[in-house]
Amino acid sequence: MAEKRDYYEVLGVQKDASAEEIKKAYRKITKENHPDLHPGDKACEERFKEANEAYEVLSDDEKRQRYDQYGHAAFDPNAGYGAGFDGFGGFDDIFGGGGFGDIFSSIFGGGATRQNPNAPRKGDNVRAQVNISFEEAAFGCEKEIIYARIEQCPDCKGTGCAPGTTAEVCPDCKGTGSVRTTQRTPFGMAQSMGPCQKCRGTGKIIHQPCKTCRGLGNIRRQHKMTVKIPAGIDDGQSISRAGFGNSGLNGGPAGDLLISVIVRPHAIFEREGTNVYMEQEISFAQATLGAELELPTLDGKVKYTIPEGTQPGTTFRLRGKGIPYLRSPATRGDQFVTVKVGVPRNLSGAQKEKLREYAAAMGEGSVGHSGGIFGKKKK
Repeated sequence: MAEKRDYYEVLGVQKDASAEEIKKAYRKITKENHPDLHPGDKACEERFKEANEAYEVLSDDEKRQRYDQYGHAAFDPNAGYGAGFDGFGGFDDIFGGGGFGDIFSSIFGGGATRQNPNAPRKGDNVRAQVNISFEEAAFGCEKEIIYARIEQCPDCKGTGCAPGTTAEVCPDCKGTGSVRTTQRTPFGMAQSMGPCQKCRGTGKIIHQPCKTCRGLGNIRRQHKMTVKIPAGIDDGQSISRAGFGNSGLNGGPAGDLLISVIVRPHAIFEREGTNVYMEQEISFAQATLGAELELPTLDGKVKYTIPEGTQPGTTFRLRGKGIPYLRSPATRGDQFVTVKVGVPRNLSGAQKEKLREYAAAMGEGSVGHSGGIFGKKKK
């Protein structure tokens, strides 16, 4: 199997690139290599997939931080880094809540009390991503996602103790998870509260840890879920599923699952809010005489008549052909079509002669010669 390229290299950005720079580079690459523009081109298809994979990681702050630290191994379940820091929080979670803030508040008279380490606590939220097409974002769809969450150990039921055993109440902190210490300062004696070193702030000591979870009381498992994507969702928005995050501690409720939506760029359309924008090339004759055009929309092709004398850069509106409103899908935005007049190439001699006759009739003088429309240079 070929070695994966660095994600920053894939998108052509520096490691300190901003989120906006990463997004801009991603859109450029995926638009240039879109399968709709290069049917059957395997190289373009691979670059398109590679850019999607890179953007999925670098557009998420947590995943990007893990990638910067561990590289591709951060998302390899066999490498041991896949769990990242999900479900364990920072020092406050490790030591049972409160943490260092309580120490300082005690020193300076804040009078804060530490949270009971054995009190029920809500589990952390879990983040996932889903990639969808432009059309799927417009009209909604269902997608299956795979995500990992921290769950209560089925063998010890979250106690961390081997079956048939119980934990001992810590003799140093009496189960509170914190101890009071006194120290001399320039201002006199000061007391402070800190996590108990003997039990690491848990308030209990496990002598026979559960073999399944190694005394943690929880394990990490992968899950599949079918998610309903609402019509009108935009790139970067999230869907929340309450109670599908990490399990709570000490009987607390589970966290939530937050699913970030990544919308792949379209080969033709650009989106701003609920409106859709595109460019349509027309011929000089169509712009001059007017014409009935067949325009692509999200609903399929529609016929639209442009008037005589349509100027380059003119924008026409197709009402109700845009994106459905997220919370009111029966209402839709509009589609805006900007026309570009194409200049014909490789004309035949007869066609060129007809254009010269037209130019003469319009009083444009001599055209199609070395001097151009302005005539030859004076000697």
